[in-house]
Amino acid sequence: MTVLLHPIALDVPARIAFGPGQVATVASLARERGITRSLVVTGRSNAARVGLLGLPGEVAVFGAVEPEPDIANLEAALAMAERVQPQLVVGFGGGSAMDLAKLVAVLPGSGKTLHDVVGPEKVAGRRVALVQVATTSGTGSEAGSRALITHPATRNKLAVQSRHMVADLAVVDPDLTLSVPAAVTAATGVDALAHCTEAFTSRKAHPLIDLYALEGIRLVGRYLPRAVADGSDREARAGLALASLYGGFCLGPVNTTAGHAVAYPLGTRHHVAHGLACAVVFPHTLAFNAPAVPDKTAMVMQALGLAAAGDVLEASHRWCAALGIEMRLSHLGVPEDDLPAMAAEAHAIRRLLDNNPREMSREQILAIYRAAL
Repeated sequence: MTVLLHPIALDVPARIAFGPGQVATVASLARERGITRSLVVTGRSNAARVGLLGLPGEVAVFGAVEPEPDIANLEAALAMAERVQPQLVVGFGGGSAMDLAKLVAVLPGSGKTLHDVVGPEKVAGRRVALVQVATTSGTGSEAGSRALITHPATRNKLAVQSRHMVADLAVVDPDLTLSVPAAVTAATGVDALAHCTEAFTSRKAHPLIDLYALEGIRLVGRYLPRAVADGSDREARAGLALASLYGGFCLGPVNTTAGHAVAYPLGTRHHVAHGLACAVVFPHTLAFNAPAVPDKTAMVMQALGLAAAGDVLEASHRWCAALGIEMRLSHLGVPEDDLPAMAAEAHAIRRLLDNNPREMSREQILAIYRAAL
């Protein structure tokens, strides 16, 4: 059956405000809805600029979002929500803050715990407004319906997906990303690239999403080197913000594949930032999958400006390294003796690996880790 006959559903925020200055739409929505009590879920660096949101009335701030948030971090945020009883929850930051905000918006008062809603469409509903404001260009979480929380005991990611966690308003204001350091810009930019590439080459790939995926890859190829070289380049920041948003569109109906499965243990076991983990892994999984999807791999390389660059692994690795990304796991604190356990953990992430275009064994994952060491 042609892929055009495969059913697909794309759940996106009710409103997306894109462009410089669009952070002001958060206050407008709050006033329109008569909201007087809000909870902002954010990290420590963004907690100091919550005032940019211009929220009316009482504003509580949960400013302790951790990278790769775990169950304890979520429970602390939920406890604050129970005390505050907000009418509006705002995720303000990168993917960690926005993922946590989704769960804070749906769990309090629902009678359900995190473990009750892990998986697809187990959330009962949402009684508060939800706004997502992205301050990095990478995860695309502002546009998505998924939230990921790390289980501290197993170090696995618990994935919740629900249309009830799609925001009422997603704000993509590239001016909020102007202060992001070059190293973070590079790593998060490759995370957006990975979202688009993995969705584009997935077994679940669909023309409805291919449109966003391929344009997202082109935008990263065009604008990420510029944004890394000059963080004040507003056009480049806007291009990356759009690429990140398109990557978020890819995550709902298609999602990622081997690249993210292989990257996850780097974060959960060794605290490598998610974007950086995805960047280190990206050339290896792109090259691994190339024999299964040669035409689409060629399109990815062309979109990155690497059409005539020869070897997929060497060319894409060089492209990432030229952004200043540290591409060696040994330099990121990953010990060689943990690679077998990491490979076993990654191989168990079937929700992603089962959609990879090429079967990937535990031994092949281990070989990727060793090549990246």
